[in-house]
Parts: sequence; structure tokens; C-alpha cells
Amino acid sequence: MIQVELNVMMAKRNMTTGRLAKLVGITPANISILKNGKAKAIRFSTLAKICEVLDCQPGDLIRYVADEPATTDQGD
Repeated sequence: MIQVELNVMMAKRNMTTGRLAKLVGITPANISILKNGKAKAIRFSTLAKICEVLDCQPGDLIRYVADEPATTDQGD
């Protein structure tokens, strides 16, 4: 799964949701959706603008985390 760590970078840069939204040109609600990991997609142009504003790389904001393998109870 893809994990969004926008909140971590925002904290490092002392950036509020409202300020980031204004500088990126999207709504605070959309920033919150990204921060909370509820977004299904993000435009590369939006990701690029967030990286520009926060002075970071896309890998600082998103990362891949392997899903936990399903466990089965064999009931030995």
C-alpha cells in the first residue's frame, strides 16, 4: 500500500494546512484528505507544487509499505 507522510513534512517545515493549501492552490479539505491517507490519487502537478512549496522530494511525502500477509489459523 502507499502511505502518505505529508503531515510529517508539514511539521518539519512548520506549515499549516491552510497555508499549504493557499500556496499550492488547492482547498484545505483536499490537503486534509491527502494528510489523512484518504486520497485515491494525486495529480503529478499537485505533487510537484507541494514538493516545491515544502522543498522536498516526492519520496519524502509518499512511500510504499508492503501489505501484511494474511495469516491462517490451522487449529493444530
